[in-house]
Amino acid sequence: MDAVKIKKSTGDKIADVLIYIFIGLLSLICILPFIQTAAVSVSSGQYVNAQQILLVPKGLNVSAYRSILSDAKMVHSLFFTVFLTITFTIAGMIVTIFSAYALSRPKLKGRYFFATLFLITMYFSAGIIPDYLLMDNLNILDSFWCLFLPGLFSAYNMIILRTFIQNSIPESLIEAAELDGCDDFRILFQVVLPLSKSVLATLMLFYAVGRWNSFSDALYYIQSEKYKPLQLKLQMMIQSATTSESEADASTSPNPEMLKSASIMFATIPIIIVYPFVQKYFVSGVMIGAVKG
Repeated sequence: MDAVKIKKSTGDKIADVLIYIFIGLLSLICILPFIQTAAVSVSSGQYVNAQQILLVPKGLNVSAYRSILSDAKMVHSLFFTVFLTITFTIAGMIVTIFSAYALSRPKLKGRYFFATLFLITMYFSAGIIPDYLLMDNLNILDSFWCLFLPGLFSAYNMIILRTFIQNSIPESLIEAAELDGCDDFRILFQVVLPLSKSVLATLMLFYAVGRWNSFSDALYYIQSEKYKPLQLKLQMMIQSATTSESEADASTSPNPEMLKSASIMFATIPIIIVYPFVQKYFVSGVMIGAVKG
């Protein structure tokens, strides 16, 4: 009996070691490219041209960051993208919260019909050309609204929140609030939302990261410089650096590869700074959805 226990314990230890090794390798796959990009962005051009930069920068040089920060259009795009992301996330959460709560209430007539309509939008889309024609007919091309309105509602996020409300908040708690005279708004704001912090933080992160990283809609709809988000400016800068690589003068301008890497870091760091503050809610929210959904 003891031999069986020892053998089982040894097997568990081996399994734990293999799991840690596997997770460690996956983590390195994600982290090492980021570290290498950061090293290239602050290295000297001669080492970058010679492809001698792995994980440690050589010949410290911040000229690429200086070039980005000295570009008034890039700085404007940064602040515009921050404003767009914040307003988009707030508005998206408002729409998602109200729709999810309404569809979670058994007394709402036709809720399965409306839920099915929302679900269909996850599988079928008109396409880019009809979307462009719609933006044109609404007279919102080349404006703030063509970046703000189309993705404001996510059926996927709504289903996550609706499922959480249905499975994780006791119906008896809502019924007790109704007996105390609470209307739906008081139930939503005083009962449901305080108990849904984890999933709300998860959905906020989904909205914020999705909007921050998006550039395809701006590529199709935006012409004015003042409405170009940071990711589109980053993509344009990388294209420009690639096409002008042979003409670059290392003595007066940063190496194109350095400029690409610095641009990537410039666009990525804000999200990296925000993520640790919502990480615990993000993890618990995802796990709740996985278990209860």
